[in-house]
Amino acid sequence: MKILVAPDSFKGSVSAIAVARAMGRGIHRIFPDAAIEYVPIADGGEGTVQTVVAAAQGEIRQTTVSGPLGTPVVAQWGLINNGATAVIEMAAASGLMLLAAEEKNPLLASTFGVGQLVLAALDAGVSAIVIGIGGSATNDGGSGFARALGARFLDASGKELPEGGAALQELARIDGSALDPRLASVDIMVACDVTNPLCGPTGASAVFGPQKGATPAMVQQLDAALAHYADLAEKSFGKSVRDIPGAGAAGGLGAGLLLFTNARLRSGIDIVLQVIGLEKKLEGASLVFTGEGNTDFQTTHGKAPVGVAKLAAARNIPVICLSGGLDNGYEAIYAQGIDAAAGCPAGPASLEDCIAKGETLVEAAAERTCRLLAVGMRLA
Repeated sequence: MKILVAPDSFKGSVSAIAVARAMGRGIHRIFPDAAIEYVPIADGGEGTVQTVVAAAQGEIRQTTVSGPLGTPVVAQWGLINNGATAVIEMAAASGLMLLAAEEKNPLLASTFGVGQLVLAALDAGVSAIVIGIGGSATNDGGSGFARALGARFLDASGKELPEGGAALQELARIDGSALDPRLASVDIMVACDVTNPLCGPTGASAVFGPQKGATPAMVQQLDAALAHYADLAEKSFGKSVRDIPGAGAAGGLGAGLLLFTNARLRSGIDIVLQVIGLEKKLEGASLVFTGEGNTDFQTTHGKAPVGVAKLAAARNIPVICLSGGLDNGYEAIYAQGIDAAAGCPAGPASLEDCIAKGETLVEAAAERTCRLLAVGMRLA
């Protein structure tokens, strides 16, 4: 019996690779002869570079860039397809995980470091770039990203604006004349797992701003700044990005990529599964295990387990989702190709304990699930 194990990471607790191995140990306790294939996955957020590069047998590189508040950080990125394709996580340069709770400030945080990673990829001679844009600390509409690539953002007196989303309120002119010309010839695929527009009640500031430290007053300020930015950009470049689904991803980095490059926004999990060749790996599988840190109604909107399940369901392969927790509306996943779901804790436990004991809980949950499968097989 071949079992494919394809989980996402349990964010803040266990990497996708470690989750997969823990599931495998639990499975082997009940089905010791099972042939397990490990395919750790990601959906464009934290862990995408490691997952895709490992699956494609590529190369990890490191580049020192400007962090979300300007402090230098060492960011990992990858090369695959014999160096023809770069894989970048915006979170490695401008991610929320790089800031302490008291440092979060979407008024000032910048995507400049993401642009520096793209420059490093261009210098490496790539012809394609995959950019995962989950986990941002920013709300600058991708202006910092564009700045690193040569664009200038000027106020009414012709002075350069400071970094961050708040400064866009004073934007009077965008000068793209010095934008790196290599961008025009590089295929850029953006792994984007949300469909939020740039502005408004479902936009970047209103939906994601609070988790980045924005107060209600700051949300209003940032939303107005992004609306002004979008209006000016449309006049400057003839591109209307305000209402494009995904433009509000990563504090508007989705919009910035659409404005300043030839980028295409696609489901993050679809890109990752295509790059790692999951369809081929499903051949001959009898069962699939997947999972994530928390499964709820949002999982149906482009998250990793559902992406895996859709490919498996097309081949009539049953799918089990083991997650750190099952939350509000998780039952919606049953209509998306997942046949059964379980939370990993066997009883009441604090979040801190679950995070600390992640691998142990995953392993035990996989074993319990396989015991139930064995009972079902005996009944059949």
